[in-house]
Amino acid sequence: AYDKEVKAEDNLDLDHLVYLGASIFRWINRFMIIPASTFLQQYFSNWGLIILLLTLGIKLLISPLAYKGYISSAKMRLLRPQVQEINAKYQGKDQETMMKRQKATMDLYRAAGAGPMSGCLPMLLQFPFLVAMYMYFPTTIDIRQQSFLWATDLSSYDAIFSWTTHIPLLSDFYGNHVSLFCLLMSISNILYIRYTMNQSDTGQEGMAMLKWMPYITTVMFLFFFNQNASGLCYYYFLSSIITVIQYFSTRFLINEEKLMTQLEENKKKPRKKSKWMARLEEAQRQQEAARRQQQKRK
Repeated sequence: AYDKEVKAEDNLDLDHLVYLGASIFRWINRFMIIPASTFLQQYFSNWGLIILLLTLGIKLLISPLAYKGYISSAKMRLLRPQVQEINAKYQGKDQETMMKRQKATMDLYRAAGAGPMSGCLPMLLQFPFLVAMYMYFPTTIDIRQQSFLWATDLSSYDAIFSWTTHIPLLSDFYGNHVSLFCLLMSISNILYIRYTMNQSDTGQEGMAMLKWMPYITTVMFLFFFNQNASGLCYYYFLSSIITVIQYFSTRFLINEEKLMTQLEENKKKPRKKSKWMARLEEAQRQQEAARRQQQKRK
């Protein structure tokens, strides 16, 4: 109300004293998360249950996006034997063979109506909620001194083991304690990543480094979140568990035989090349032309 009668440059912006993130993250917290948590507090006093219900609500809201991601993963899994046949056909580490292998693989994905990146967009659209909740838990005063299970204060870390000796680097980045919710979050993520990676592995050599990136990121999060609010780690842990349940549920809901038939039917249909695919093929042609030109000079 103080800002109503003053010029824009003189605004105090008192409603921004509590930092809820910038842009879309603040919008999600202000108009979705805070009203939902306020509503739930009218009926429940246990914040462990409130966080569980918030997590279920968010997962339900983005479930259509997640389902598209699972469909894309199923397509990649069904096409894996054909990709492995391409790898066996074009064996070798020379540049020409690798380009032929890559082109044949991309042609297969394009013809079947699948793609390794098509499942990333639904996951990226879930990212704003993860960041918004990261901003929400450290700033909300409602969870101060609220206990749940072994966590005595959901606004602080839930140490199940601690030590007083200062260990260089470890104490600086990890802390002098072990937070159980953070540890459970990391373990559940690693198990989920390992299973999904094994399901989508096509044996391509270029994917070796990409396979390790999720593990490296999870270990980094283990160090980063160990000293963060246990309520936040509890939310991420629940989110990971629900994701695993959704993943296995879709394995039973998706008719893989019908989906495979659809992929084979797609191969028979003429498909217009996307702009991204056209640019990729053009880049491959230019690279191949440059390689041949270089060989002629030699």
